[in-house]
Amino acid sequence: MDTPVTPNHLTTLRLAAGLSAAVSLAVGTAGWSMVGAGLFVLSMLLDRADGDLARLTGRTSPNGHIYDLIADATSNSLIFVGLGIGLRASQYGMWAVPMGILAGAAVGAILMMVMRIEAQEGARAAEIGGAAGFDPDDAMLLVPAAILLGWSQGLLLAAAVGAPAFALLFVFLFRRKLFAGASESRPRSSSTAA
Repeated sequence: MDTPVTPNHLTTLRLAAGLSAAVSLAVGTAGWSMVGAGLFVLSMLLDRADGDLARLTGRTSPNGHIYDLIADATSNSLIFVGLGIGLRASQYGMWAVPMGILAGAAVGAILMMVMRIEAQEGARAAEIGGAAGFDPDDAMLLVPAAILLGWSQGLLLAAAVGAPAFALLFVFLFRRKLFAGASESRPRSSSTAA
């Protein structure tokens, strides 16, 4: 397949759509929330398309994979920050903002841990297996669905509790890989009696 469009072009469009979705949600009106949900769906479609294009054209690269992970971390984190800011006039009041930041930080932390493991052990070393054709990343499909159904407040609460819990689960599942070099790089203390 020969095309002037590169996987990185699609990743950049994914990032732009993800950032635009977060800003749209932060406005806090029903109309802008619908726009944000639509932009986030587009962002997710572009996320799938960049990998498919890379494989179809033989343009896979370690740097492209890292760029894709950074775009994922940014888009998936900021969507919750935007949601929290947008819900500041809801029943959560200003608590919605730190709830969104907490959820976004947890999602970002998970993706940064993935990057750390992959830097040490190679691509896909931190994957959690899916079931019935779905993987844990597909849970992000619930974000625009919940927004479109008017369940934004429930989504924010679930993300503020669930994302940090999943981050802790990820640390538990991959603790050996995450901390593999830490014990080897610490200087050993010698105990000598004087």
